[in-house]
Amino acid sequence: MTPETHRPLSVVILTFNEEVNLPLCLDSLKGLNCEIFIVDSGSTDRTLDIIRSRGLTFFEHPFEHYAAQRNWAIDNVPNKSEWSLHLDADERLTPELVAEMNRALPSVPNGTNGFRLRKRTFFLGRWIKHGGHYPAYHLRLFRTSQGRCEDRLYDQHFVVPGTIETLQNDYVDVVASDISTWTIRHVKWARFEAEEQGREIPGGRVKARAFGNPIERKRWLRDSVYGQTPLFVRPFAYWFYRYFLRLGFLDGRQGLIFHFLQGCWFRFLIDCYRYEKSVEVPKV
Repeated sequence: MTPETHRPLSVVILTFNEEVNLPLCLDSLKGLNCEIFIVDSGSTDRTLDIIRSRGLTFFEHPFEHYAAQRNWAIDNVPNKSEWSLHLDADERLTPELVAEMNRALPSVPNGTNGFRLRKRTFFLGRWIKHGGHYPAYHLRLFRTSQGRCEDRLYDQHFVVPGTIETLQNDYVDVVASDISTWTIRHVKWARFEAEEQGREIPGGRVKARAFGNPIERKRWLRDSVYGQTPLFVRPFAYWFYRYFLRLGFLDGRQGLIFHFLQGCWFRFLIDCYRYEKSVEVPKV
């Protein structure tokens, strides 16, 4: 590739101590007509060695939260491609999605500025198909000049003006290969979400619409239904809805663990942090 020629797509990957996940993420990009940039936030394992061994361009930037890191990448990575795909190191493209993106990007009509991708979640090696967890959609592919990540501490989405289409094939999100990693991450995210609730969010954000696209409907349910239910009641109600009414029990033992931890325990912890902030704890 000459200096004057650029690939139609750049993939931006966030990393932090991802020596286990990163090789599989990179391998999943084989066959995709793209350039790869990596933004690392201070890895101390073999992540940087893996990046160097593959001859990839990487940048280092301290991590504040996901939205800030994604927007830093948008502002600072020398991305000259018309299209950008943003991934985490524990996410992978399916071969079908790679082929679909190669077909779609050269002929996108004017006015279409982004694509929603369909997420397939894996937990402890099992595809979580039930409990309302599949399909889930995320806007990760957009024209480079158009996308911005909404300034949320947790559950942030990219915001892109214009027409947004949906690709038909999946990408894979390996949310955890072990319980300890999952728990450590979600304790941090629970604190972020407790701080987020009630905070004014500057800049563009996903609109909450009962009859909007899948991302907007999910945000409406989160804000207008779950968000209006009393603390400490809503985690159990949500878990019951997911596990029994949306058939989460069909996901087997991994589903039992996942739907309870992610649908109840995690959200109960958020409510605990919110309660802690609302009361004056006596000194002893």
